[in-house]
Amino acid sequence: MAINLEKITLEKKGDSHFIDLSKKGNPITQEININLNWSKGTKKGIFGSLFSKDIDLDLGCFYELNNGEKTVIDGLQFSGGRGGSKDRLTRQGRYVAEPWIWHTGDDRGASSGSGENIIVNPAGLKDLKRMVIYCFIYEGAARWQETNGVVTVKVPGNAEIEVQMGAQSSHNKFCAIAEILFSQNSITVRKLVTFHTSHGDCDKAYRWGMQWTAGSK
Repeated sequence: MAINLEKITLEKKGDSHFIDLSKKGNPITQEININLNWSKGTKKGIFGSLFSKDIDLDLGCFYELNNGEKTVIDGLQFSGGRGGSKDRLTRQGRYVAEPWIWHTGDDRGASSGSGENIIVNPAGLKDLKRMVIYCFIYEGAARWQETNGVVTVKVPGNAEIEVQMGAQSSHNKFCAIAEILFSQNSITVRKLVTFHTSHGDCDKAYRWGMQWTAGSK
């Protein structure tokens, strides 16, 4: 993996980085941020502009708490008015209490330039067990090599951890990008970058054991 003072890049599948929080003089008080940014894809020629849709990636996560509670958060889950502000529990999560995770909102096509973000409240580290961070192509063909997708995990007081999707060419529209393991004194981030046909297929691959039904925004 590539390392400098400001950023750590997990280069190969299975690469991981361990953050020891017990050595810090002060506890983390600012949010942990998980960001997905990407480009819309390149449309070549006039026919590409007329007939090709922008690539719309959605950032999401499976999460599990130490009490056994587990579910999923992404723009598909909280579409249709099922989301809400970070101080109340909705399908968008909740920041101020369990699950201590909140998706800041769906960005259709990374139009804002900042992509999509999931924030984690460090006050909940004692309750969090694990997350699998994923993205899926909601609109557009599975042109992963055109997305230039990058997930960045920012833990205050530590170097940013970056997972690049690279130039993969899969027909599947769902990609598990990274696994995050929590304890009260540490965070470990591991690169996955595995492709799946759906949420349910990824669920089976990483043994989450949830039930799935079809949905749309």
